[in-house]
Amino acid sequence: MLETKKIADVTGANRGLGFETCRKLAQQGIQVILASRDEQKGKTAAEKLQAEGLDVKFYPLDVTSADSIEHLAQFIRNEFEKLDILVNNAGIAKDPLEHPQGSVFNAKISTLRETMETNVYGPLLLCQALIPLMKEHNYGRVVNVSSGIGQLSGMDEMSTTYPGYRISKTALNVVTRMLANELKGTNILVNSVCPGWVKTDMGGPNAPRTIDQGVDTIVWLATLADDGPTNGFFRDRQPIDW
Repeated sequence: MLETKKIADVTGANRGLGFETCRKLAQQGIQVILASRDEQKGKTAAEKLQAEGLDVKFYPLDVTSADSIEHLAQFIRNEFEKLDILVNNAGIAKDPLEHPQGSVFNAKISTLRETMETNVYGPLLLCQALIPLMKEHNYGRVVNVSSGIGQLSGMDEMSTTYPGYRISKTALNVVTRMLANELKGTNILVNSVCPGWVKTDMGGPNAPRTIDQGVDTIVWLATLADDGPTNGFFRDRQPIDW
């Protein structure tokens, strides 16, 4: 094990925000585990970063599978004996595909259930499996990639479009706050981030923000100093209302 090198796990990392987060963290000398459900795409993504001279390993992960999460935890323990950074980036947004002008009145419960499994239960299971590794060394940074679409207050005012995605991101923020409160007094900092509407496969070509703008706050929260914030929701490195 490399004693001084930080170890990071980034989920949903074969493309978009997750992929660029892996790159930015590895460029800081961090050993990155690029986790992806699609094994071939994940391997290809990791190989691309390795070709840039970056220390990135691929590991297959289905965040909706407790067994898959446990296998990841065992791999990290066996390979590195610790984990310093967890970026819960994996997520889905099926509502816009099913109902572009969707409403809570036509939301499919099956879509809600599938979205919650990926966007909320997966991150929670990962935290349950991996934060114990952080506790052993009293160091950890957990970043939950959320969205302003899930704010209960502020500019969005909770419209009724995209109900599955919206509900899941609100719930993910609740998970963030519960974890942060339970870890109060430790050096394990837990925060949510809204990357904004970013030009990715999910965000689409009309999104106003670049990938660099989207990942900046994610990487910042993943590498906070020991006196950094916890139990917060951030956009562009600034706290925003829950």
